[in-house]
Amino acid sequence: MFMPSAQPLQPLSPDEEALLRALPRLMYALPRAIDADMVREQQLTLIEWSAMTRLCEVPQRRMRMGELAAACELSLSGMTRIVTRLESQGMIERVRCDDDARGWNAVLTDAGLARLERAWPTNLASVRRHFLDHLEGVDLARLARAIQHVPIND
Repeated sequence: MFMPSAQPLQPLSPDEEALLRALPRLMYALPRAIDADMVREQQLTLIEWSAMTRLCEVPQRRMRMGELAAACELSLSGMTRIVTRLESQGMIERVRCDDDARGWNAVLTDAGLARLERAWPTNLASVRRHFLDHLEGVDLARLARAIQHVPIND
């Protein structure tokens, strides 16, 4: 519900306007550029890379399917399709949850970890080329904190 502010709204400054207009490019074009590099050089999509990376970072390389979907900002059905594809390639396996027979865990296999390690240089080079190399002089820690503090209603 929209609630008008008691204070008058201030127009955007030129810098605020420029930042606001630059955000869609960052949010939409950057992932597409990195994905294109990953597919071309590694035959691995960015979302596959992201799912495998999330699994690599947790104990036993294991995560509930719903948690993995949330971590990758995908629906459960979308993550199921990704995991099914990676499972068919031997990169991930699904196993029943120990504490809940109805739930499933995605587990990064040794082959998946090796695949992730081979793809890492491509991902790193792409992220640097398309994004980080353009932020020279920017306080990255401060930028990261500011972005993390933007309230998002899920």
